[in-house]
This record gives sequence, structure tokens and C-alpha cells, in this order.
Amino acid sequence: MRVLGIDPGSRVAGFGVIDVAGQNRHYVASGCIKTPTNGTLPERVKALLDGVAQVVATYQPDIAAVEIVFVNVNPQSTLLLGQARGALIAGLVTANLPIAEYTALQVKQAVVGNGHADKDQVGHMVQRLLRLSGMPQADAADALAVALTHAQHQGGVARQLGSGLTIRRGRLG
Repeated sequence: MRVLGIDPGSRVAGFGVIDVAGQNRHYVASGCIKTPTNGTLPERVKALLDGVAQVVATYQPDIAAVEIVFVNVNPQSTLLLGQARGALIAGLVTANLPIAEYTALQVKQAVVGNGHADKDQVGHMVQRLLRLSGMPQADAADALAVALTHAQHQGGVARQLGSGLTIRRGRLG
């Protein structure tokens, strides 16, 4: 399974692509989708849509995992980030990709083991888990962490289902 992780941003959105085979996770690619620095909101939305479409076309993921954005201190920043996230999700939906969503707390817990880990800790664990020679750029590392979170969540559910458990009304039973 090829997983595309997305770390939404209104100026820079990170992406990370990993291949998952059983318990093995292999790095494929990562980077950033950048929007025009002085661009209007419609110009930024277009850059995000075009960028995510190019990433999907290039790496052909099976599923996308996107970080859920929470309220920031500044309502205007929160609104812009929500609009950017919406544009990215729209691009993924247009490409007919299934989408999983994870909170920052879930991502940090899955990758670092501590829901209150800082960005450096997340970056170092991503580097270690994917056996990278260097630490990826912060937004790309966050996106790879989202992809790793999805791989971990999917593996756990698949193992549970393989043991005879089923999902009923969204719960394992």
C-alpha cells in the first residue's frame, strides 16, 4: 500500500509518500507544496490544488492521510489554514483517493509515543523509522509522520481483524 501523508499549510503544505508492506515502511518521497508568498487566497488555493494533483499523479498513492487542524490563537490564521486544508482535501477527493484524518496528538503519539512531543522529536523519529540519512524539512517530516500514523493504525486494525475480530458500528468487537 502506498500512503500519501499531508501536513496542511496555507503558505507551505508538506507531503510525504511511503510504501507499506506488512510491518515494513519504506520512504518513497517527501517535499513541500509552496504557494505564492504575496498571492491572494484564490491564487494560493490554486497552487495547493495544482501541487497536490501533481504529487498524486507522480507517486500514485493508494490512500491519503491528512492532519486535522485545530483552532489556533489567531482566528484569521485558523480560517486560512482551514481553507488550505479544504483545498488539499478537494484535490485528493478529485483524484478519487480515500482519505484518513488524524489529529496532531494522534500523529505524535503514534510516531514518538508522546502526544506532546515537539517538532524536532517528530523529525528525528521519522528519520529513524524510515532509516533516512538526514532529517527531512519540518513540513515534509510532519507529512511523513502522518503517513506513518496511518500505516500504524491500518496495521493494528488489520492484525485485529485477522484474529477473528470484526468492526461493528465503528468498533472492534
